[in-house]
Amino acid sequence: MSFAEPLVTRQTALSRRSPVAKLGAATILSLALLSTLDPVAPAVALAGELLVIPYFGVPLGRLMRRCWPLFLAAAGLVLTTALFTAEPTGDHLFWTVTTGSIGSGLSLALRLVAVALPGIAAFATIDPTDLADALIQQLKVPPRFAIGALAALRLLPLLADEWRLLVLARRARGLAARGPVSGARLFAGVAFALLVGAIRRGVRLAVAMDARGFASGTPRTNARKRPFTANDALVLFGAAVLAALALGVSVATGSFHAIL
Repeated sequence: MSFAEPLVTRQTALSRRSPVAKLGAATILSLALLSTLDPVAPAVALAGELLVIPYFGVPLGRLMRRCWPLFLAAAGLVLTTALFTAEPTGDHLFWTVTTGSIGSGLSLALRLVAVALPGIAAFATIDPTDLADALIQQLKVPPRFAIGALAALRLLPLLADEWRLLVLARRARGLAARGPVSGARLFAGVAFALLVGAIRRGVRLAVAMDARGFASGTPRTNARKRPFTANDALVLFGAAVLAALALGVSVATGSFHAIL
């Protein structure tokens, strides 16, 4: 499945909300979950997120397939936490993985997924043009920064296509991976080539935008009005309620553990 493939299959009331509201809601949840180290708060928040995400027009199955790197990172977090917190046995030749170390790893993995999932779902339902309009009109961001963000988001699908072309070009020259070491070397080479190409494309795009007057200090007008409505405020309110519920359940069960 291509990472450039759109996740949204239909327009819903939540998917049409302001990009600022959706990103703000994801930020509220992230800050709340980063304030505690227990597994209860992220578990409650994750359950609420999974219930709400389909109302953004994002099918859960497609979202789960897209998030496989996130789940892989979570699994690696559990494994590394369990290994590095293992306790030595009496003869110090063997190490024992305790339930406490596994619980700590699961807590960190849950927090990672619960923090990242709202942002992934939010960006999946945000049109780059709407994001630029919202940044300029609602957050009063300088137009040069907002238009630069718009151009960067528009170029993301090109990076996915260029990655596939680089892999196919190396495979045509007989440079396919034949083991873990050659696979890692091939990945590093493709990533470096993609980085170089992205920098060159970014420089050309910046020069072209400056030549067209995007760097001038002349006040710009907005072709599309993007007000922040009461429904957008409800998205922020809903995120605050879910964050408060997650932390409240954590405190009520006695598992709340502040990060500071």
